[in-house]
Amino acid sequence: MKSMKYDPIAICTWGFVSANAAAGKALASGMTALDAAIVGVAVEEEDIRNTTVGKGGAPDREGNVTLDASVMDQYGNCGAVVCVENYTNVAALAKKVMTETPHVMLAGEGAQEFAEKQGFKKEELFTENSKKEYREWLKTAEYKPIINIENHDTIGMICRDGNGDISGACTTSGLSYKMKGRVGDSPIIGAGLFIDNEVGGAAATGMGEEIMKSVGSFLIVELMRNGMSPQDACEEAVMRTIRKNPGFKDFQVAYVAMNKKGETGSYCIHKGFAMMEYRDGVNSRIDTASYLKD
Repeated sequence: MKSMKYDPIAICTWGFVSANAAAGKALASGMTALDAAIVGVAVEEEDIRNTTVGKGGAPDREGNVTLDASVMDQYGNCGAVVCVENYTNVAALAKKVMTETPHVMLAGEGAQEFAEKQGFKKEELFTENSKKEYREWLKTAEYKPIINIENHDTIGMICRDGNGDISGACTTSGLSYKMKGRVGDSPIIGAGLFIDNEVGGAAATGMGEEIMKSVGSFLIVELMRNGMSPQDACEEAVMRTIRKNPGFKDFQVAYVAMNKKGETGSYCIHKGFAMMEYRDGVNSRIDTASYLKD
């Protein structure tokens, strides 16, 4: 393995141990930050036990499983896809949008046709377990986001490779039983994910509508640009939402961030959120401080 000028670091939202370990090992092997992030999040996209990312994700109210994702590299290039059906690895598809088209975002049928042309495998995303839970939900058809769905939620990942370059990926199936066509923060550059290689990167999870209102990941990077630590920047981004929305107790918003020096931070509204961090060959779970303590 070639010698590295920088120690590889991978962080991600929630306790996705295997995903973050996969990204960390990819970085240690010499892979670029962006490709390592895509390798990492693909672990969750392919895990049918995760009901909010990739295959096995919960459907919308009409029973359609739709996926969203974004990626951003060290040069400021980015790609995104929204409302994608029948294709699991949407973070990798978002990279193809970035590298193979003149666009940043493709949606719905257009994104699916592009996936087919790029050789992505078409498959059924609506698993038997998700169908069972959906049929149970239909008995009441109550739409109420659940705070901290165990360890299963959007995965946002930020990586720093051996060259010191920072990139990231974010992928999700969105809120369970959302309205048809709903898109959250995850594929929106600046909201669910933002990278500036001179400064650092940030990723978000939680109630996407609230994260979009503050363009939270971009906000964190700009706060770090102005001298804040990743931890302080994450805390300020969460506080922006708390100060502006009196109903903040009814939803979760959480962020992870890393600056160019490899310092990291995370913060959230409700306790129960955690960040994974791969550093020096060790993959650690870091329980995140929260604004609300109960």
